[in-house]
Amino acid sequence: MMKRFYCLSLLLLIIVRAGAQQFTISGFVKDSTNGEALSGATIQVLKPFVGVQSNNYGFYSISLPPGNYTVLFSYLGYTLRVITLELTGNIVRHQELAPRSFTAKEVVVQATVSKDANVQSTDVGRIGLSVATAKKLPSMLGEVDILKALQLMPGVQAAGEGNSGMYVRGGAQDQNLILLDEAPVYNTGHLFGFFSVFNADAIRSATLIKGGMPANYGGRLSSVVDVSMKEGNNKELQGEGGIGFIASRLSVEGPIRKNKSSFIISGRRTYLDLITKPFINNTNYKGSGYYFYDLNAKVNFRLSDKDHLYVSAYTGKDVFSFHNSDRSFNVRIPWGNTTATLRWNHVFNSKLFMNTSLIYNRYKFQVSALQNYFDVKITSGINDGNAKLDFDYYPHARHHIKFGGNYIYHTFTPSTIGGQQDSVVLSPDNAVRKYAHETGLYVMDDWEISPHFRLNLGLRHSGFMQIGPYTRYFYDSRGKKQDSVVYGRGKAVGTYSGLEPRIILRYAWKGNQSVKLAATRHHQFIHLVSNAGTTLPTDVWVPSTYLVKPQISWHYTAGYFRNFKDNEYELSAALYYKQMDQQIEYREGYTPALSDPENDFIFGKGEAYGMEWFLNKSQGRLTGWVGYTLGWTWRQFPGLNDGKRYPAKYDRRHDLSVVASYEFNKRWTFSGTFIYGSGNAITLPETFYFMEGTLIQGYSRINAYRMAAYHRLDLAAVYKPATGKTRRFKGSWTFSVYNVYNRKNPYFIYFDQETNGVRSAGTVKMTAKQVSLFPVLPSVTYNFSF
Repeated sequence: MMKRFYCLSLLLLIIVRAGAQQFTISGFVKDSTNGEALSGATIQVLKPFVGVQSNNYGFYSISLPPGNYTVLFSYLGYTLRVITLELTGNIVRHQELAPRSFTAKEVVVQATVSKDANVQSTDVGRIGLSVATAKKLPSMLGEVDILKALQLMPGVQAAGEGNSGMYVRGGAQDQNLILLDEAPVYNTGHLFGFFSVFNADAIRSATLIKGGMPANYGGRLSSVVDVSMKEGNNKELQGEGGIGFIASRLSVEGPIRKNKSSFIISGRRTYLDLITKPFINNTNYKGSGYYFYDLNAKVNFRLSDKDHLYVSAYTGKDVFSFHNSDRSFNVRIPWGNTTATLRWNHVFNSKLFMNTSLIYNRYKFQVSALQNYFDVKITSGINDGNAKLDFDYYPHARHHIKFGGNYIYHTFTPSTIGGQQDSVVLSPDNAVRKYAHETGLYVMDDWEISPHFRLNLGLRHSGFMQIGPYTRYFYDSRGKKQDSVVYGRGKAVGTYSGLEPRIILRYAWKGNQSVKLAATRHHQFIHLVSNAGTTLPTDVWVPSTYLVKPQISWHYTAGYFRNFKDNEYELSAALYYKQMDQQIEYREGYTPALSDPENDFIFGKGEAYGMEWFLNKSQGRLTGWVGYTLGWTWRQFPGLNDGKRYPAKYDRRHDLSVVASYEFNKRWTFSGTFIYGSGNAITLPETFYFMEGTLIQGYSRINAYRMAAYHRLDLAAVYKPATGKTRRFKGSWTFSVYNVYNRKNPYFIYFDQETNGVRSAGTVKMTAKQVSLFPVLPSVTYNFSF
């Protein structure tokens, strides 16, 4: 297998077009106002018509025969730049583009030169979302949330009311790879999942890939959400922030050395604890409260025209505390993420670009409880050290080859408990720490075979090894330990590896239409096992072990793409089918414990299929999109539901999102979102009876019932007061209403019981009751910049 992998890698690396001598135009595309790199900018050459897009760091390269050329640099929301040049040798051309306000006339020019980029590319399920777009949308309590905006796309389903978790094309939450400046984020939720950890003021952009995942991404089955932080303004000092109902935020950025280096620091904190403090200070609950905070920081240095260094970091934490002086009971629950990324870009020559990354990330959850001098603490989490090496090679204008690899060292701590009573310290040997190596090697060629055919061919080899120190226990039928095997430090406990071919084919005609086909294979070696459909911090991340096999999937996509009216409208329709093996659930009747959870896992398979429609209007005063998904998601486990397949808890037949934003004038912008989704699957009791005086409930088959349909309308208006052109301080007001018509959407259902007479002989009245979280919620946020 490995020999075949290296042979294919070599074959792809030597694919070049035979012909006359060629020279190369290369450089970086950046924002003229702040020096930020513009990833995905389009660089097009007229006569012959060829084009490329800049990579994640703004670098581009295009090779052509000698001659005179007209080159167009374009990026949505920026003024088109046209240059002419005589190509008699390699040319380094760094290009800055200026942001502009959208007008009807300018939009036509921009659309004409973009030449249907979404139709011509091999991207099947890639969606780019700017923070500027997310900030226009209505938000809950005024907190702009880029993950919430991505949940409005077809094929993406929210985990539940107010939750930041998401399901993509029938995949579970842990099957989404969430990256912040290349660092994985294992828990994306604040306020028990009601908000995400991404502060919009610190974010440059987010990209969702939900189908046709290219070979440079690995480790997850369903999707990638690649979030990039701002680099910082290297021209001048500036800042922005906002004051809202529950949180405030502030960001400051500027040059360290003008045009050479820059920084950004961004912070956000809620003040729910401060607001409630005066109301509980004179009660038994004094000291109770909740808050979360985020802190983002980044610096970058242009060491030379060929070398660039980035250092970025994030830390965020939620802290929930509850005190009851009557019962001498105190509990404190902190959880949060920490990430750090060091990246070095190097341009070897006009055709070869390299990025090296060193990444650290940690997720930690903790519960501390104290009652009557007895103190107990429970801790779980995951730590990673990650090294990545990625190359972009441009042998010809019609070839873009990427290759590289990564290595991750994992440390898992599913559950650790300790305690103290008076002077007695309790330190039971219950830490089930696990250690593992994860590796990946990949090569990929995006090859424009002809104006009609384009091929993205990739191959990835993924590997995983659980290592010692570790003790493997053997249990009898009653669950008691009988024997054990001890693995020393670094010794292999369980090893897995596999090849992941990725192929995407595009056929285009008439310049504005294309059909794309994709087939991709994926391995996932780490798993989030949960009994609930939310991003609760109590969910446990576990690795593949001698007992837990990696998840494997095949993902097939077929899509039709077409643009209308000079790219003003984009239409796409896609069919998808996903086959998933080694899916993980808890066994029937499982109750949480502090023992190794993998002994309570069972394994099965999953299947998801459906169709997506997407109509997007990205230009003009009125912008927005309509997305609709018709989908089915199934699970089947030998130990559950009598071995019969059942709909997953996030199976949703219909999912509709309508999003609109209208720029009324320079002062007022109005926006709205409407969401409709079929009710989530649910398991309910069907029979009730007494046994020895105890009420027993007999449950239905798994997920045999449906909750009521979910629908909601949100509205927002942004007002920008007129200010003098010379004033640096600018402000705006955002008025938002969440759930305008006060729809009582179901969060969960429970049964209330009323007894009459003696329990063993009397009657019981059972009433199903629905709990809804959010009524109509108006909010006002003041945003400012300087």
